[in-house]
Amino acid sequence: MKRVWGFGREKGLSPLGSASGLQRQGRGVRQENNRTDNLLLGYHVRDRDLRKIHKAACVGNVAQVQQILLLGENGVDDRDKMNRTALHLACANGHPEVVTLLVERKCHLNLCDHEKRTALMKAVQCQEEECVNILLENGADPNIRDVSGNTALHYAAFGDNISIIEKLLLYNANTEARNKDNFTPLLVAVNENKQQIVEVLGEKAANIHAEDKLKRTAFMLAVNYDATNVVRLLLQQGIDPFPHDVYGWATDEYANIKGFNL
Repeated sequence: MKRVWGFGREKGLSPLGSASGLQRQGRGVRQENNRTDNLLLGYHVRDRDLRKIHKAACVGNVAQVQQILLLGENGVDDRDKMNRTALHLACANGHPEVVTLLVERKCHLNLCDHEKRTALMKAVQCQEEECVNILLENGADPNIRDVSGNTALHYAAFGDNISIIEKLLLYNANTEARNKDNFTPLLVAVNENKQQIVEVLGEKAANIHAEDKLKRTAFMLAVNYDATNVVRLLLQQGIDPFPHDVYGWATDEYANIKGFNL
């Protein structure tokens, strides 16, 4: 009997899972027992983990960040206990004024946190477009990979902001970068049924024939997750509808199991 992979994913969860590091989480900042709990897309921030500059950047206090730097209380690239800089925290929380100040003070744009994510990745992941623009316009590298192999474009493909995608592509983000699951940004977009993002990446010559580590193509993923419009789009772009995955399953077998009419 052939092995079936990937059918019946739980609604609301990314089938990429923690292995690819692209989970969708809640947003917001709250104060509790004299600590800051920031649950914004993976950053859980506590006062005891932070230096003065990180606390000020996290809440967007530009004047305080400036004063801390002028007095030399902290350096512009100082790390907290999770290896984050003030730039990481300002981007994750959407404080472009702080980002601008840090850039003007010559912070290093491509430093990585404990998950090897840059400030640009966090800005993209948190859909903070203004912060994304500032970073790219000042030379941030869009092609650095995090601990799971994701680039900023992978995170953008998981989101919903087309203009962030276009901005990353304008600054030469690699459409063929692969994470540890062998997902390209296009495969991420197909997997999340993001038709507009698939269209934009296709227009930029992203490889529609890319396969993940299980040799599943974009077409298989779209069929598996009932992404009718994406299936139609991929067929229009000339994708092969009859490949086989690593277990020998063909696209029509995926379709039959899912009750999908090709």
